[in-house]
Amino acid sequence: MATQEQIVDALASLTLFADLTRPELEGVAHTLEEQYYTKDERILRQGLTGSGFFIILEGEAAVRINGKNAISLERGDFFGEISILLGESPVADVVAVRPMRCLFLAGPQVEPFMVAHPKVLYRFLQAEARKLRDASRSRT
Repeated sequence: MATQEQIVDALASLTLFADLTRPELEGVAHTLEEQYYTKDERILRQGLTGSGFFIILEGEAAVRINGKNAISLERGDFFGEISILLGESPVADVVAVRPMRCLFLAGPQVEPFMVAHPKVLYRFLQAEARKLRDASRSRT
């Protein structure tokens, strides 16, 4: 398990938190919960209730839709946000390809967290816009 200082340093190195000051990063570090997953462990299950917002600090995950690999996620990527924002079940499985270390924010905490951290919300929206753009390009 990482120290608070190590978590703050990890957050500072991620694009999602790039605009936060050190004291803001320290506050965020106290809000997020560190979680570990073993190789081949399923973190989210397609069609079941989403549990929260995950940010990958170490490792790699596969996003699988109907059992087929769709994309890979790695350090700095996040997942779980769509089911949380829409209040719907996940549309994919997320499975650890290698052991993973993530930071986790429970679903009910996502909205208050984003409202309290508008700079993170803006970076989050930029990342979502890139995902939408990339998905649109791959369909044409």
